[in-house]
Amino acid sequence: MIAPIAASMGDPAGIGPEIVAKAWAARAAEGLEPFFAVGDPRAIELVSDVPIAHIATPAEAAAAFATALPVVDVRDGGEIVPGQPDPHGARCALQSLEMAVGLARSGAAGALVTGPVSKAQLYAAGFTHPGQTEFVAERCGIARENAVMMLAGPSLRVVPITTHVPLAEVSGLLSIELIVARARATARGLTRNFGIEAPRLVFAGFNPHAGEQGAIGREEIDLLIPAIEQLQAEGIDAKGPFAADTLFHARARATYDVALCCYHDQALIPLKTLHFDEGVNITLGLPIVRTSPDHGTAFAIAGTGQAHPGAMIAALKLAQEAAARRRES
Repeated sequence: MIAPIAASMGDPAGIGPEIVAKAWAARAAEGLEPFFAVGDPRAIELVSDVPIAHIATPAEAAAAFATALPVVDVRDGGEIVPGQPDPHGARCALQSLEMAVGLARSGAAGALVTGPVSKAQLYAAGFTHPGQTEFVAERCGIARENAVMMLAGPSLRVVPITTHVPLAEVSGLLSIELIVARARATARGLTRNFGIEAPRLVFAGFNPHAGEQGAIGREEIDLLIPAIEQLQAEGIDAKGPFAADTLFHARARATYDVALCCYHDQALIPLKTLHFDEGVNITLGLPIVRTSPDHGTAFAIAGTGQAHPGAMIAALKLAQEAAARRRES
């Protein structure tokens, strides 16, 4: 039995509080093990009538979970108005994330699930990381290139080799070393978190038609092919690069366990098209299990009751499964 999972609620003005509350309400139907929220409980009370149990430590969560949503209070959200983010809420989200990471690192929490945040609000509050993934990696003492963002759904897993950077900068940021580091961490993560003993990796080409042997760009020849050859020499089942436009149909997906893509949208568009309400972000290469629903704050619908909890439930389930696998191994 793993320790209760910590779920940081994200921006209190977004849909994070609502989907955490809805996930708790669906705990029996979805077979969820005990988890607890970290954040300002007022954000939950504004959007849900689920009962709340204020807890001081994660150890109290299991006993309270059957009858109330356990919450470790971070009361620093200022005036919370669903759908109206502000710097107070961003600071609250960051403090909640910091606390939840610490609880997971100490072992008091069995895993970490992070709710959606507003990067714009965080940046305005002085946040210097590209996203929560990089922040969690730093707090765990892991170099950015060794922490891999994987997006997982029922029929597709993808890894963006570069993440939150302008498209015009992607080619200059790609390197053989980065591609190999991302792929190694991906292969290890699939074994450690998903129980796949011999992961099958494929690579999407950077250019249309995977470059047409250099006629439409040389990133495949100069970067991807040498990296793939190096991975193959290390015993990793890596193939490609393949034209991205033929890599995500059903027959193609059956031939691999993960597709590594050169940039953010190349990976996330197919994942969100197929599994918008079930997509989970899992960070590979960390000493802790960290997952997150693969969607944003959705300020436009916050407080309206329309938020779908499917991705949060999927993130909690994957965190449970990955933490259990790690414990067994």
